[in-house]
Amino acid sequence: MTTVTELVLTSNEIALAETFEALPDLEIRIKSIVAEGPQQAMPLVWIAGESQAAIEDALTDDSSVAEFDRLLEDSETDENLYRIEYAAGVGNMCSAIFSNEGTILDAQCSANNWTFRLLFPERNLLSEAVGELEEQGITVDVKRMVEAGRNADLEETAALTEAQEEAINEAYDLGYYDVPRRISLEDLAAELDISHQALSERLRRANKVLASEQIGQPDRDGIAH
Repeated sequence: MTTVTELVLTSNEIALAETFEALPDLEIRIKSIVAEGPQQAMPLVWIAGESQAAIEDALTDDSSVAEFDRLLEDSETDENLYRIEYAAGVGNMCSAIFSNEGTILDAQCSANNWTFRLLFPERNLLSEAVGELEEQGITVDVKRMVEAGRNADLEETAALTEAQEEAINEAYDLGYYDVPRRISLEDLAAELDISHQALSERLRRANKVLASEQIGQPDRDGIAH
């Protein structure tokens, strides 16, 4: 049966780690990835949290990045879309996924690890991929695994990311969900040091994940998400 899983991968040579060391407040996300080989691994990357100049200086100095091009800017979220070609090593990590028929649904990066949401047509292929990753010296932490029915909504089969969990916890603690609200979205964004547009999107996605775990999921495909 099709398996959707969330894996946290940690390695001393993780892609973009040097960029995060230079700019620790960056937000990096990857969506809808299609790879045609190791050099096409994770090519399209949304980056926010710093100026374009600072981002590109950090990417230039990052030894895991061979080349990059800025494709467009989303003025509503203050994100920039880059196409990145990585140095040798990053492709090996992704090839362990692709060679076992895995699909990367989305991914997020921090200074220490990558968090992937992956789809495999069979659970045994996931096991094979994890084994190959560990042989490369990568530490693999399986955070979540769901056997998805044919009609399952794959957008709803992910646990909260660390950033989403932080945002929703702060929103709750500071009274954003109280009636009346004790803090505005703008003030909450200032507390988290992100733009209010980015916070709004982060809370929306977090609320969708939490709602999907409570409303109708066990009855729809027989699996408690």
